[in-house]
Amino acid sequence: MDIIALFTSRDFLIAALAAVSAAAVVFSIGASFVPSGPDLRDRIRRVALERERLHAEQMARLRAGETKSIRRAPSRSYMRSVVEKLSLQKALADEGTIDALARAGYRGQGPLTTYLFLRFVTPIVLLIVSFLYFAFIILPHLPLFQNAIFALLVGLLGAYLPVLLLKNQTIKRQQSIRRAWPDCLDLMLLCVESGMSIEHAFRRVSAEIGQQSPALAEELVLTTAELSFLEDRGRAYDNLGRRTGLDGVRSVMTALIQSDRYGTSVGQALRVMAEEGREQRLMEAEKKAAALPPKLTVPLILFFLPVLFIVIISPAIIRVMETNFSG
Repeated sequence: MDIIALFTSRDFLIAALAAVSAAAVVFSIGASFVPSGPDLRDRIRRVALERERLHAEQMARLRAGETKSIRRAPSRSYMRSVVEKLSLQKALADEGTIDALARAGYRGQGPLTTYLFLRFVTPIVLLIVSFLYFAFIILPHLPLFQNAIFALLVGLLGAYLPVLLLKNQTIKRQQSIRRAWPDCLDLMLLCVESGMSIEHAFRRVSAEIGQQSPALAEELVLTTAELSFLEDRGRAYDNLGRRTGLDGVRSVMTALIQSDRYGTSVGQALRVMAEEGREQRLMEAEKKAAALPPKLTVPLILFFLPVLFIVIISPAIIRVMETNFSG
C-alpha cells in the first residue's frame, strides 16, 4: 500500500513528468547532431544525378525535334563558302543581328549564314531580273540607261527585303507569345504553388501551352534545357527575355532572377507578375475599345450615310417624279 501511495502521490508524479521532459529535451538536442539519414555527400550525389537526368531528357527532346523550329537545318555549303570568302558577317552583321534572328525563331550559325547570303544575293538577282523585264518586256522603247536606273531602284529596295521579312516574322512570333503569356504565367503559378520546382514548372507549362502558342512552348523548352545545364540560372532567365524581346517577359524574368538571388518566394513573385499581366491585358482591351469610335468615322461617312440618305430621300424623289409625270 505504501508503494501504491508513493506512485500515486502528487510529488512523485511531478518528479516523473519533469524527468521525462528533461530526457525528451536532451534526446531532441542530441538527435540534431546525429545524422538520421544519408549523409551530405549522398544527398549531393542524388541532386547531381537528378540534374544530369533532366539535362539528358531535355537534350533528347531537342534532338528529337519535339518543338518544330528549335533546331534549324544547316545552311548550304555554297552559302557558307560565299559568306566566308566575301566576309559578309563582318560587313552585314552586327551584335544585334543574332538577337534579331533569335527573336524570329532562327538560332545557330546556319540561319545567320542563310540570312547574310540572302542579303547579299537578293539585290543582285532583283537588279538583273528587273533590268531584263524593263528592257525587253514592258519598256523596250526607252533607252537602256533609263531601264538600268529603274532596275537599280528595284535592286536597292531588294536589299531591304530580307530585313522586312525577318521583321514580319518577328512581329508574328511576338504577337503569338504576347497573347499566350498571361495564361502561361497563371499555369506556372499553379505549378509552383503545388510544390513543383521552377524547372519542372517550365517543362510542364511548355507541354500545355504548345497548342495555344508553339513559339512560346519552344522558348520554354529551350529555357528548361538551359536551366538544367547552365551554372547560372539567372543567365537562362535573361536569355529567355532577350530571345522574346517583350517587356512583359523581361519583367517576369527580372523578378525570377531577383527571387533566385535574394531567396524570396518564387510563387509570390509570379503571383504579382500574373496580376500585373492581367491588368495590362485589360488595359489594352479598353484601349482598343476606346479607339474604335474614331476608326468607325470614315467607314460611317463613306458607306453608311450615303445609303441612309438614299433610303430617306428616295420616297420623296419617287413621289415628285410621279406627280410631274401625272401632271
